[in-house]
Amino acid sequence: MNVRTRITALVGTACFLASLSLATASAGTEPPPAVVLTEVARAQTPSAGAAGPGDTVWIAERAGTVRVLDGQGLGEPVLDITDETTTDGERGLLGIAFDPAFAHFYISFTDLEGTSTVDEFAVQDGAILPDTRRTVLTQTQPYSNHNGGDIKFGPDGYLYIAFGDGGSGGDPHGNGQNLDTLLGKLLRIDPGGAEPYAVPADNPFVDDPAARDEIWAYGLRNPWRFSFDAGTGDLLIGDVGQSDWEEIDWAAASGKGGENYGWSSMEGTHPFRGGTEPANHVPPVHEYDRTGLGCSVTGGFVYRGAAIAGLVGQYVFSDYCDGTIRTLRIEDGEVTAEGDLGVQGGEVISFVEGGDGELYVLAIGGTVSRIDPA
Repeated sequence: MNVRTRITALVGTACFLASLSLATASAGTEPPPAVVLTEVARAQTPSAGAAGPGDTVWIAERAGTVRVLDGQGLGEPVLDITDETTTDGERGLLGIAFDPAFAHFYISFTDLEGTSTVDEFAVQDGAILPDTRRTVLTQTQPYSNHNGGDIKFGPDGYLYIAFGDGGSGGDPHGNGQNLDTLLGKLLRIDPGGAEPYAVPADNPFVDDPAARDEIWAYGLRNPWRFSFDAGTGDLLIGDVGQSDWEEIDWAAASGKGGENYGWSSMEGTHPFRGGTEPANHVPPVHEYDRTGLGCSVTGGFVYRGAAIAGLVGQYVFSDYCDGTIRTLRIEDGEVTAEGDLGVQGGEVISFVEGGDGELYVLAIGGTVSRIDPA
């Protein structure tokens, strides 16, 4: 998502073609597999997506609708909350997810007051049951930007929720490093364990009276998109920077949480506005500066599909302002190679991983494209 205060809307901007200035100088160059972007549908300002039941892909539209992509294309809305949300600032329907059994469907949106809200619906025979809707979690947002809003179930079966630092610029309330707020955090909850949810007993801060039990990781500015590697379970977060650096954070599947990714003391590996690096700072696995046309990292997925053998195991990501589809090969928490797939996705707002591991690229202008072998 466009998360710069200097860019005030997610529509109407031109698509720029340029290369990012990548900062991981020690990594090699990955020879790119031959790929193309195949447009499979058009949506109204697509914002997020999720693999659905029956080999479908569900697409969220920012204004508040959800539509299903199947072999016949993108169908009519199966959910419509357009009268409950707003698209001012960076608000709207920002994330969707299914639980592993496809028994429940979750939406993450900002309501008419701007409050971040995660709601749950029961699912039966692949269809949402509207009357089962309930609110799982809410978080007041002080500003209209940096909402985060991505939601995903991890390999442990728990629901992870990403929230930005609350917005404005420079984290004026110090939320990134404050463990007494959910803002600037990645959360981990069990929505089926209690009403409205339970906190897993092994969350890293459950025994800390000064911290919120729901927190899994902190020190995030706007973790607009995160994912779990379907092959390893590793966590990857695309965290949008403030002024100079975009970053991708990584955590091993075997980790116990509690990582401090540094914001707002740090922007990537660099002190922010005279900040001091926290002793427990976990630096990004990758960062790039904004001397090119990149301005807002769009985190993606590690490719685990079968269609493109040369792409397997590589993390695929982009940038909202640059649009080039790029890759990283990460081994034991280190980037060993970088790549450029040679295709341009426009203003890339999100990636979606289908149930078969194939990847889709969502552009804010409306295109829903699949990464295919050339």
